[in-house]
Amino acid sequence: MALPNNAYTQYNRNKIMTASPQELTLMLYDGAIKFNNIAIMAIEAQDIQKAHTNIMKVQRIIEEFQMTLDFKYPVANDFNNVYNYLMGRLREANMSKDKEILEEVSTHLHTMRDTWKEAMKLAAK
Repeated sequence: MALPNNAYTQYNRNKIMTASPQELTLMLYDGAIKFNNIAIMAIEAQDIQKAHTNIMKVQRIIEEFQMTLDFKYPVANDFNNVYNYLMGRLREANMSKDKEILEEVSTHLHTMRDTWKEAMKLAAK
């Protein structure tokens, strides 16, 4: 008998395996926002290890974004500059456990996610 958690895990696995590259990018933005929010809550709860773990997850997602940039397009340099800025802010937040820095990062991630979502809508027309 399958446990409900296993069904949820399988559903998520199927969702990822059948997603388009555009949908996967959106999922990564959502994941980065989620982990950033968890890190903020962990800092508020003074759970240093949990904050560190989740900041590192956000950094890994941003590294993934950087690895997929196609520099034959000039806009890739702009994205890379933003990602480098976010990585620096995340390192700073991780060293100082500063939730205000993470809140700034969250604002940027939301803007980028919303812009990506809008681009997906426009491309579908």
